Amino acid sequence: MEAIEEVHLLLPPPPPPPSTAHQALLRAGPRLHLLRQAHAHVVVSGSHRSLSLLTKLINLACAAGAIGYARQVFATVPGPDSFLFNSLIKSCSKFGFPRDAVAFYRCLLLADIPPSNYTFTSVIKACADLAALRLGRGVHAHALAWGFGSDPYVQSALVTFYAKSGDLNVAREVFDKMRDRTVVAWNSIISGYEQNGSAKEAIELFDLMRGSGIEPDSATFVGVLAACAQLGALSLGSWVHEYVMDGGFDLNVVLGTSLINMYARCGNVSKSREVFDSMRERNVIAWTAMISAYAMNGYGNQAVELFDQMQLRGPLPNKVTFVAVLSACAHAGLVDVGRHVFASMKREYDVEPGLEHYVCMVDMLGRAGFLDEAYRFVEEKIPMEAPPAVWTAMLGACKMHKNFDLGVRVAEHLLDSEPDNPGHYVMLSNIYALAGRSDRVQRVRNMMIQRGLKKQVGYSNIEVDGKTYMFSMGDKSHPETKIIYQYLDELMLRCTQAGYMPLADSLMHELEGEEREYALRFHSEKLAVAFGLLKTSNGMTIMIVKNLRMCEDCHLAFKYVSVVADREIIVRDKLRFHHFKDGSCSCLDFW
Repeated sequence: MEAIEEVHLLLPPPPPPPSTAHQALLRAGPRLHLLRQAHAHVVVSGSHRSLSLLTKLINLACAAGAIGYARQVFATVPGPDSFLFNSLIKSCSKFGFPRDAVAFYRCLLLADIPPSNYTFTSVIKACADLAALRLGRGVHAHALAWGFGSDPYVQSALVTFYAKSGDLNVAREVFDKMRDRTVVAWNSIISGYEQNGSAKEAIELFDLMRGSGIEPDSATFVGVLAACAQLGALSLGSWVHEYVMDGGFDLNVVLGTSLINMYARCGNVSKSREVFDSMRERNVIAWTAMISAYAMNGYGNQAVELFDQMQLRGPLPNKVTFVAVLSACAHAGLVDVGRHVFASMKREYDVEPGLEHYVCMVDMLGRAGFLDEAYRFVEEKIPMEAPPAVWTAMLGACKMHKNFDLGVRVAEHLLDSEPDNPGHYVMLSNIYALAGRSDRVQRVRNMMIQRGLKKQVGYSNIEVDGKTYMFSMGDKSHPETKIIYQYLDELMLRCTQAGYMPLADSLMHELEGEEREYALRFHSEKLAVAFGLLKTSNGMTIMIVKNLRMCEDCHLAFKYVSVVADREIIVRDKLRFHHFKDGSCSCLDFW
């Protein structure tokens, strides 16, 4: 008994129970009205000078979204210390107040309090959220001056900052200098390349990451799947899916939605639906992604059916959902359904139509041939001045339905609003050419020359055996160019024998006779499909990604190719997907 008492005497005393003021803050949590009551309790109890309690209060105010209240409390703090500043800067950065994070960082410097690596990590994140490149460079210089240039957490934050700000060269420079590259740093550089349109480099970095022995996490796969979606790299995307499932990763909303998007943008909508159906939790983003998957691949009825299910048993649709549904109606010619959906936005869901919704409506009416109604919609229904995207949709419809007079009027609107966009001049030139106005064609071409404008270069990507190949018109850079061109000549001959005749109107009318037919034959997508047919087994689907809208001649040719080669061919162009099979296209020539 005496021994037990001696042991008790040797043990440290138990910590004192938390004060009633501290307990009040814990009970309040990130709820503003309760925080105000807890704050009053802190003052009444005489603890209003306690830095630990005030730090807790300010952090909870930030978490509650009450940044104004957090500022008021901070102004009453006598002599804030390093811990309070760092906590406040981190909370502001974490809860969506990047400008305040930067402002409090400046206060810290003015108070002659030395920053830490935690300070710089939070402030650099705030600069990334603001896309404030010049400001972030200044903070980077501070970090170097204070000796934190080699800190792994600061370096990871810098990689993210420069990547988000579009300065990939510096992001890569910082990344390459890191001694210990964490999974966070790898994720930052991979997603940075992907978000800046360098999907191929993002995938190369992922290969380097795997080779370095770093295990990828869910965030890694989200970035890699987005890169696969950009390139149409279905085999790698499918491998990631298998890795996720075999590795026991949680198929959460973010990862699940990334898989839906990847499969959709690689033309495999059935796999998108498999992923969607397997997700335990499906929020509005997941539902919208699946509706969009159907829409972009030309399955308008399925998109509308899923939207109906969402209205019955899913979350409330948001603005992006309505863009996806209206886009589906536009590409499938579901005009009456589209009109009803547009009318229901404000009436049933209190969603105010925005620019994207108006563009979809004009596109839908124009594609269906209701050009006068589409023009009246622009003039009467759109509350703001019609932006270029609206007139672009209208101009495309005029060209599709050969309404040249209206097309010229629409083109004038476009050239007034975007005089340096070469695409508008090309479209106007084609409209004049179709109308037989060669004098106007020459005038438009001269305008482009005077402004130094050139038609955007088209290119097509195709994935074969896990590797992506790129072709441009008349491309001769591939080591097997001679074989590809010879095969393409044979393929087009077979198509011609089956009834195909080139559509010369698909060019900008700057070539004549045999030259024009030659240029049409060696468009980038034709070279890509010839290469794909050469390098893949019979029965395999060919998937091509093009950066521009597919031209009418290639669209016609691919119908014949799908017959003579007995293959399904999927083309993702700038606007939508085309699934060619047995001589027809999923778009039903409605694109």
